[in-house]
Amino acid sequence: MSKDSPIILAVDTTDLSSVDSLIEATRESISIYKFGLEFYLKFGSTTLQSLLDRFGIKLFLDLKLHDIGNTVAGAARSIASLDPFFLTVHASGGAAMVRVAADALPNTKIAAVTILTSLDDKEMKRVGFEGTVTERVIGLSDLALASGARAIVSSAREVTEIKRRFPSAITITPGIRPPGSSQDDQARTMTPKEAIESGSDYLVIGRPISAAKDPGRVAAEILTSIR
Repeated sequence: MSKDSPIILAVDTTDLSSVDSLIEATRESISIYKFGLEFYLKFGSTTLQSLLDRFGIKLFLDLKLHDIGNTVAGAARSIASLDPFFLTVHASGGAAMVRVAADALPNTKIAAVTILTSLDDKEMKRVGFEGTVTERVIGLSDLALASGARAIVSSAREVTEIKRRFPSAITITPGIRPPGSSQDDQARTMTPKEAIESGSDYLVIGRPISAAKDPGRVAAEILTSIR
């Protein structure tokens, strides 16, 4: 297993039979695996714990919690036994909400989601955010980091400014597309090399690896390209 890899593999599947082979094929290049809400709701903590025990991987639990404080605190405590390396919450839930998540899981790095990479400036304004994407990302990052979050999730296009303002923040970047990949449902993307050069600490990559004919080879090639 690559212990210093900046690649986080998004396991965006509910086909449990394929998960073992995907992890086995990529674990030489990846140590952190992201499992989202769809996977968690279908299979729950027991299945995730089994994967952690069998493969020794680090867990990025991408639940994007966003609710009143008591609910978020309870949700965070309910997954404490999984000891996730990262757990996502929405920074727009407010300072108190981020704080209760951080307090409930002191050994977990709370990763605050700022503006989804599927949104551009036009769509962001349609949902009620004022200003530019970068302005909102910086504002939400400031709120979250001051409230106990240790990582910020944003597109790579905002990472340079986040690192300039908050140099100790861990930056996690979804919307990463290797050269030649389709952007599909992402609006603000970069290549792995561009994102690392912009200041991203971790790159979330899903289908370009998981849907490849040879996921292990693609993961290794991406890792080589950014080292």
